[in-house]
Amino acid sequence: MTSTGEGQLRGLKVVEFAHVVAGPMAGSMLADQGADVVHVEAPGSGDAARAMGPARDGVPLWFKVAGRNKRSVTLDLHDATGREVAHRLVTWADVVIVTLRAGRLRAWELDWQAVHRINPRCILLQISGFGATSSRANDPGFGKMGEARSGVVHLTGFPGGPPVHTGFSHGDAVTGLMGAYAVLAALHRRATDADFDGEWIDLALFEPLFRLIEWQVIAHDQLGVVPERAGNQLAVAPAAVINTYRSGDGDWITVTSATLRSVRNVARLLGLPEEEFATAEQQHAGRERLDAGLREWVAGRGTTECLESFAAAEVVASQVFTAADIAADPIYAERGDIITIDDADLGPVRMQGVIPHFRRRPGRVWRTGPALGQDNKLVYGDWLGLSEDELADLEKRGVI
Repeated sequence: MTSTGEGQLRGLKVVEFAHVVAGPMAGSMLADQGADVVHVEAPGSGDAARAMGPARDGVPLWFKVAGRNKRSVTLDLHDATGREVAHRLVTWADVVIVTLRAGRLRAWELDWQAVHRINPRCILLQISGFGATSSRANDPGFGKMGEARSGVVHLTGFPGGPPVHTGFSHGDAVTGLMGAYAVLAALHRRATDADFDGEWIDLALFEPLFRLIEWQVIAHDQLGVVPERAGNQLAVAPAAVINTYRSGDGDWITVTSATLRSVRNVARLLGLPEEEFATAEQQHAGRERLDAGLREWVAGRGTTECLESFAAAEVVASQVFTAADIAADPIYAERGDIITIDDADLGPVRMQGVIPHFRRRPGRVWRTGPALGQDNKLVYGDWLGLSEDELADLEKRGVI
């Protein structure tokens, strides 16, 4: 058996020398679409993510999702023989993902120069705190540092209050997503360029979020301003109505508008003269009036009444969902965004389905995060061709 995956990337071979979030997230996006992804872990201890997050009956939950659809092998990269096996994995792979420090990559010959020498058509995704070409290339980095450097954290929070990190591994996750996108771009060139000679994708943890805030640099450059925290109203907003309001039931509801017409719909719902909000200039000048009116209007009604009234008036609004709301929501169910899959330790567990949806050849989740080293025999024996004696010797010496 060479593959259990289904989807757009069936047959793509990926090896991860990457732990915790950013690199494995990139691999996870590829694995969900059918790529064969080999997650390399240290014998005995494994990926630190295995012990992170909440647990049920002593079984950590996070890795059940983070490691899904992947193969786990153990390999001691401190051992010379282990590094030889690592190089065989590089030879086997189409894509190599690394998050080790630059100095360690060079010492273990997993840097770009070595990977390209071993496998000239390979694509290397290297994720680091400050980028491989910076003066801080060898410094450690984590996602929250990347968030802080990107400008996102400075913009998040309320005026006069402290900057706020989002409540998940935002920087790591977005870096993983952009890394997967970059890999696919390189794979397209490999498939269409007869002169393809490998590719080195060099991604710093702060760069993906920095790229997504499209207006911050040009606003500072052209206007000399530094956008500041504006709560839920956004420092640079597409229209006059964007905020979160509390209903009479105590729930939070987000109301947003991005067109002149949608703002006029809000004014009409509040009983305000529409002609006073006809132009962008009028709407901008009257945004505090609209905000105050919405706050009072929503507070005087129950959540259901508010949402039904907004829908009838073609005003875009949503209750702010908790995890419990998500689990019970009919739209999530209709989309198949939450699936149930059997886990060897926990039995049936629910988690996110494969996103995005491909309707003609969809990906699927075929396993939760594997046990440490569960796929040593398959990967090293069947895929790399190591003999039973070689495997037994590596295991005896603690290399795998």
